Amino acid sequence: MSKTNYGDIARLAGVGTATVERVLNGRGGVRPELVKKVVIAARTLEYPRILPDLHRGLLRLEVLMVRPDTTFYQRLSRAFERIAATLDPLVIVHRNFTEEMKPEKIAQRIMSIDLPRAGLILAVPSNPVISAAVEKVMAQGLPVVHVVTRASDRVGEFVGIDNYAAGRTAALFISRMAHRTGPVVAICHPIYQVHRDRIRGFSDYLHEYPGASSFEWLGFGQDEERICADLLWSALEMYPDLAGFYNAGGANSALIEVLRRHPRGRNVFFVGHELTEYTRIALQDGTMDVVLDQAPEAQARRAFDLILRRIGLTEIEPDRTPIRFITITKEAL
Repeated sequence: MSKTNYGDIARLAGVGTATVERVLNGRGGVRPELVKKVVIAARTLEYPRILPDLHRGLLRLEVLMVRPDTTFYQRLSRAFERIAATLDPLVIVHRNFTEEMKPEKIAQRIMSIDLPRAGLILAVPSNPVISAAVEKVMAQGLPVVHVVTRASDRVGEFVGIDNYAAGRTAALFISRMAHRTGPVVAICHPIYQVHRDRIRGFSDYLHEYPGASSFEWLGFGQDEERICADLLWSALEMYPDLAGFYNAGGANSALIEVLRRHPRGRNVFFVGHELTEYTRIALQDGTMDVVLDQAPEAQARRAFDLILRRIGLTEIEPDRTPIRFITITKEAL
């Protein structure tokens, strides 16, 4: 429960505590411009009760994502769509996509006033321009929840798995179960903090438990299939005795095809993320050994729980522990 009281809200809004009490308890008799000031102040101070009728009609929530071409974000989008259909009819959810590598456009979308929004859920990369936009709209009283990855390290609640633990888990499987001894390589998308967290966990584990596997090389694939495929092929040529490979990001389908085509690809212990049709088949035929699925459906549900709590549509305190990722092998399919 927030420690914010009526006096704190009154000082920030520039009104009396009696006005705050009337607004937050729905007693009426307060001018609309003062109601708005009180609501913005209460949001800014993260006061947990903001009455729905203060929004005067439909509540619009926006979900902003990237990479609609990827299986993961398609799963995440469908999860938001299904959950939105179960919400109160007064809650309208707008799902939109933006271009991953254009931070200025993402920032403009975050600060857009074209559509009045009661809350914003973001699944976009981190960048100083994007972070500044998030901080600006939150200072104006707009609740923001980051899902999958953080667009700002300073403000907004976060929903996601423990990515550092996921990286350590990948390293544990490779070090304990690789088919042979030798070097280990990884690929990630450096613009995402969560990918960097995974690689940090992966590296730390192999450093703490030195043995038959050594982390020799890291490639930046940007989750682009051609780039990732070329990087992995180069690694296979660079390290003839390659023992393990960890893909901390996307483009699994292209990487799977490289391992199938390369004469030494089947000897590499491969750990990657997200259960898709491609990774399911790769697990079944032995090209892939372990999939760490970050349960986008659970992340979408938690994100809605947090945003609805923040705007006052529910009094239930959501679970704030990291979403548990799911470890999947051939035998678990």
